[in-house]
Amino acid sequence: MSNIPKEVLKNYIKEQNFSNPNEVLAAMKEMFRDVLQEALEAEMDEQLGYDRYDMSDKETPNRRNGYSKKTIKSELGPVDLNIPRDRHGDYDPKIIPKYQRNVTGIEEKVMALYAAGMTTRDISEQIKNLYDVDISADMVSNITNRILPLVSEWQNRPLEKRYSFVFMDAIHYKVREDKQVVVKAAYVVLGVNMDGVKEVLGIWIGANESSKFWLSVLNDLKNRGVQEVLIFCVDGLSGFKEAIGAVYPFAQIQRCIIHQLRASMRYIPYKDKKAFVADLKAVYTSVNEEMALENLLHAKEKWCNKYPNAIKSWEDNWDNISTFLMFPDYIRRIMYTTNAIESLNSQFRKVTKTKLIFPTDESLMKMLYLATERVSKKWTRGYGDWDRVLSQLNILFKKEDVV
Repeated sequence: MSNIPKEVLKNYIKEQNFSNPNEVLAAMKEMFRDVLQEALEAEMDEQLGYDRYDMSDKETPNRRNGYSKKTIKSELGPVDLNIPRDRHGDYDPKIIPKYQRNVTGIEEKVMALYAAGMTTRDISEQIKNLYDVDISADMVSNITNRILPLVSEWQNRPLEKRYSFVFMDAIHYKVREDKQVVVKAAYVVLGVNMDGVKEVLGIWIGANESSKFWLSVLNDLKNRGVQEVLIFCVDGLSGFKEAIGAVYPFAQIQRCIIHQLRASMRYIPYKDKKAFVADLKAVYTSVNEEMALENLLHAKEKWCNKYPNAIKSWEDNWDNISTFLMFPDYIRRIMYTTNAIESLNSQFRKVTKTKLIFPTDESLMKMLYLATERVSKKWTRGYGDWDRVLSQLNILFKKEDVV
């Protein structure tokens, strides 16, 4: 309507002499019907190769053969149409496909509500309230199942050869399997490509989180074209280092500092937490690794007798904890925690919080895929200062072709 000249609209309104909004709605419905009807006539003209009222260009023995009536549901209410027919039966309407009787956009609405985390039963009730159309919870599920081929295509799509950073984490859900409810992990991999743009590389539904399953995920990434990852950012799962090393032996690994802090704080009683955290902060905010080791030694001398296990976990994991210390601050901020993927997981939790139990792996995967699609639309810009980041990676990893 916005493209119609104002003078035309003014004359139309004057002719119609509207007295209330219902009359406006009725006129819009009539206009909608007329536009659809003309679109159908134009399709038939194109099909036959000549205009309805001008047969001078007629080059086919086929011709029009009257109409069949069809009533469709729209957001303006039911609309009666005359569907053109041809003698040979070749005409197949595109704007209103042969078996379609609903143009309300209900399927798109169902998909959007499902992506927002609504249950199939709630979606069914919403559609009834909005459009006065009965649609069962099973039908809602069938509609959303139509995206499963897209999910499979996305999950198996080829990936880029090299990623600067890859974050890995798992989020857990209850899923019904063999008439039992089991806890399953959604293994999520978030990559940052060489342009500094984030991309969800894949989501895998599997048994509760384990390094063995992560190994299969990493092999899947390799098979889909990821030949090199510069830095992996992970939590403290046992076996992560070995799994990464088996597939990407030249990659650096950064253990999440926040996870490391939480793990060591389990050994510290409340009365000492504040002082202990302050000493550890001096470690991971050091200007370089040499200073960090000095501060760690200071913390060890102060706390080792009281809390030996808390200090030992930093010493045992130092190779993976200290990786980020070789970088300047603007790169440290990218990699020292797994916040990037935890932020993504928080979006997943928002849309899955109403689903206490998923009936199948596929139903869980559908919802996570739709949430990923929605979140990914916001990732249109890369990390700031990316040229400087690439320059550092180029030097530190001695890759002349990093750029």
